[in-house]
Parts: sequence; structure tokens; C-alpha cells
Amino acid sequence: MKLLIGAVGRAKPSPEKDLTSDYLARIRASGGPVGITGADLFEVEERKKLPPSELKVREGELLLAAVPTGAAIVTLDERGKQLSSEEFASFIGRAMDDGAPAFACLIGGADGHGPAVRERAGLTLAFGKATWPHMLVRVLLAEQLYRAVTIRAGHPYHRGN
Repeated sequence: MKLLIGAVGRAKPSPEKDLTSDYLARIRASGGPVGITGADLFEVEERKKLPPSELKVREGELLLAAVPTGAAIVTLDERGKQLSSEEFASFIGRAMDDGAPAFACLIGGADGHGPAVRERAGLTLAFGKATWPHMLVRVLLAEQLYRAVTIRAGHPYHRGN
């Protein structure tokens, strides 16, 4: 199964972009034994000036169009469910067991996700109640995906309970 991060907006060169790339590279290097076939980030952007409600719908269309058919979808939103790292790893494992070809975590634009994206998601995930900058959410998510891979592999990177 391939792990994907889908995000609205293009990242410029930055420490956050470098960290995200580093964690995705770690997943690609270590995920094979637990059935992870790759890890990538895709970015979408609507260049037309649209009213916020229309922009949110359009960004959702672009995100969903980039997700492989049959993928498990997770949205990121501060109103979502808070999971421990172990619970997140188990959720990914269930998607693998169900035969999903990909596990796509979607980060919306400034106004969040449109209804079509929220309806397709099997989980809405929050990294706490705080609102985080989108570029930091990419880093946090990439790290949690890597941590999930190491949990599933029994690797000592994760030293939880």
C-alpha cells in the first residue's frame, strides 16, 4: 500500500519542506517489510480567484482527482478525532488488511475541506484542538506516518507505552 499526503498549496523551499521530504524518504526506505510500497506528497492548487465557498469545493475536487481509486482517505481538521500513534498505526493496518491500494491523508486549504472530501473520508484526524500552519501539518503528518510504519515493524523508533 502506498502512503500519500495530499495538500492544497505549493510549498516553497523551507525547513518544513525538507523535513517532510526526509520523513517520506524514511518511509520509502523502511516500509517494504510491512507492506508499504511508497510514500509521496502531492500538491494541488486552484489559480482562479473564486469566492471562498467555491474555492473550497474546487480544491476538494482537485484533491480527490489525485487520489487513487479505492484508496483509504483521511482528512486533517482540528475538529477531528485525536488518535495515539498506536491507534493511527492500527487504522493504517486495517486499511491494508481491507486491500486499499493507497492511504491518502488530505490537508485542505485555508477554509478547510469541502463536503465531497469530508464525505469520502473514513476518518477525520486532528493533531490537537489547535490550528496549525499547513506546512507544519505536513511535517507532523509525515512523521506520524513514518512512526506508524516503525510501530508496525516493531522498530525501536517508537518508544510509547
